[in-house]
Amino acid sequence: MKATVIATFFGVFLTCTYTAKEATKKTKKAKLYVPQIDCDVKAGKIINPEFIAKCPPGCQDVKYRVYGTDIYASFSSVCNAAIHSGIIDNTGGKILVQKVAGHSGYRGSFSNGVRSLSLPRWRESFLVSEGKPRKGVTYPTTLEYSSSKSTTVKSGDTVRKENQTTPVPTPATQMATTTPTPMTTMTDPSTTMRQPTKTPAATRTTAAAAKTRPGLHRVRDMGSSSVHPAYASVVAAAARQVQAAQGRGQNTAFRGTSTSASNSNILRHNTGVQRQEPVATFQRAASSPAHLAMETDSWKPGLSLFDTGFSSKEELNPKPLEPISQGNQNCKVDLSFLMDGSWSIGKRRFQLQKRFLGNVAQALGIGSAGPLMGIVQYGDDPSTEFNLKTYANSKDLRNAIEKIQQKGGLSNVGKALSFVNKNFFLDANGNRGGAPNVVVVMVDGWPTDRVEEASRLARESGINIFFVTVEAAAQSEKQNVIEPNFVDKAVCRTSGFYSINVPSWFSLHKVVQPLVKRVCDTDRLACSKTCLNSADIGFVIDGSSSVGTGNFRTVLQFVANISKEFEISDTDTRIGAVQYTYEQRLEFSFDKHSTKQDVLNAIKRISYWSGGTSTGAAISYASEQLFSKSKPNKRKIMILITDGRSYDDVSMPAMAAHQNGVIAYSIGVAWAAPDELEAIASDPAKEHSFFVDEFDNLYRYVNQLIQNICTEFNSQPRN
Repeated sequence: MKATVIATFFGVFLTCTYTAKEATKKTKKAKLYVPQIDCDVKAGKIINPEFIAKCPPGCQDVKYRVYGTDIYASFSSVCNAAIHSGIIDNTGGKILVQKVAGHSGYRGSFSNGVRSLSLPRWRESFLVSEGKPRKGVTYPTTLEYSSSKSTTVKSGDTVRKENQTTPVPTPATQMATTTPTPMTTMTDPSTTMRQPTKTPAATRTTAAAAKTRPGLHRVRDMGSSSVHPAYASVVAAAARQVQAAQGRGQNTAFRGTSTSASNSNILRHNTGVQRQEPVATFQRAASSPAHLAMETDSWKPGLSLFDTGFSSKEELNPKPLEPISQGNQNCKVDLSFLMDGSWSIGKRRFQLQKRFLGNVAQALGIGSAGPLMGIVQYGDDPSTEFNLKTYANSKDLRNAIEKIQQKGGLSNVGKALSFVNKNFFLDANGNRGGAPNVVVVMVDGWPTDRVEEASRLARESGINIFFVTVEAAAQSEKQNVIEPNFVDKAVCRTSGFYSINVPSWFSLHKVVQPLVKRVCDTDRLACSKTCLNSADIGFVIDGSSSVGTGNFRTVLQFVANISKEFEISDTDTRIGAVQYTYEQRLEFSFDKHSTKQDVLNAIKRISYWSGGTSTGAAISYASEQLFSKSKPNKRKIMILITDGRSYDDVSMPAMAAHQNGVIAYSIGVAWAAPDELEAIASDPAKEHSFFVDEFDNLYRYVNQLIQNICTEFNSQPRN
């Protein structure tokens, strides 16, 4: 009996062990199911913040556009971006995609057979890497897409269509994190509010260690947003790390040290005089956290979102000695001076430069309702002496300028421009949004690095760049200049308005008034104009009987989706609308609504008219009632949506509009005539006309239309 019990027990034990092993084998064999995406899928159309997907073969094609390098705008083709980055080739393969926040500028490049394009900025970005799951992250087996589709709803014997729109992810609903949480439920952008991340005051004295990466947050007036929990945790972790470093007496800023004898002299020629001055280099403290002092010009996968690599000297709680001044209200600009602190300038000339900056501050009339001014000193590396909100009157600003100490080093102007573009014009530093951003670069002789690429990115971010060059290279010295014609490659326009050459530091005082007059001439600050803030956009909407009530609401949603991507105000982009049948109706003019929300509400209130289709007459009406009242400094853009052939001629009215400077885009639906769409559109017609087979597919062309508007804007000559 006992033997039988033991045998039975042993048999059960073996059975359980075998079952457990088999279960373990099955578990090990279980593989992640990877969803496949098409070549034309853009990251912005996928809601999931992080996912692994499989790209098909054949995605290396110019029709699948890519914007950026290393970090890509979200309306780029995911698979072609992966080819551009070298993760896969044209045979396809698995990739890991991580959504991150919008970037201040996307640099185009040619890589791995793919030409990517440049873009000033976009609301959302993404990274691509090898398609291997990260530890601790659960990946979706089915991707969620944002879409706008119609569902059929039966009511008794009638059938009607209701438009249902899944909200498109924006920075309001997806803030960038290094550890995003997959399968995040998206919220309605209209119901969220932006809560700016604040760095604890105690950490602001270190070398930008706890600052958020400015390139990811410099998005103006792109609507409200909410902060992702993982993002907040990363900020908190960075702050704790800096505070811990402070507790140990560590310094994350660059420290100046004397150089060896081999580096003790630098030769810089000015008007035939040879200067020999000691050179200082700046080294990272041995105990500094390396990942918090990384020097980058473009954000690469694996880097912290908070790396800037530069030191800062901003005061914690500036207390003006004088009462806050309103300032010169005829000169409302946010101004940054890049002050040359290199050894080549010498101590005496550095004092002349400080005196010049003090005189400029006095002449500007600094104040809260007028110009605000900050200073960045550059040498080997740039650092902020004080930002826009530190001083609110000219007297205190002049006193602060007198106390600036020369930092020495080379004349790395390109690095300084990159620093200002990413770090200076932030809301936290006093940037006011509505005031033009202006940078004035002081240069002794010539830069010791290249400025063209950094300047281009700054200009595309809306920064107006001026150069004041002193004691330029003589003919015999030009062989020492790294980048010939560096001023023309850097300034906002090459007309001469943005550059002043001074023969000697001792005559610098003569250009105070000319410089002040130029930076205050806000109508000529052309680089404040971007593709998103410098247009009068008139929508011409077909309200004929063939459209129908349900489809008309879909058209209005399309109009709203385009409008909300622009910076709308009475001084930025303005929106107007005309509806037409046989007749025409001005729904609202350019000067009617000056905020984005007012425009969106006005679009929602447009009522369906119903009638015939006289498109030619509508174009003439829009030219007279909308675009004839456009501001001289605005680009006039007409976006016409129609679903059928016009009863009248469209070619002559369209030609007249083109001759009057109107850039026309035509969007045809269903029965629209292709020949008429091409006649309405500006040249080249293939980039200004679109066709969709049904109204529910209009949403697909929102990003494409904005891309084309921005590409056309950025291709304008700089003379």
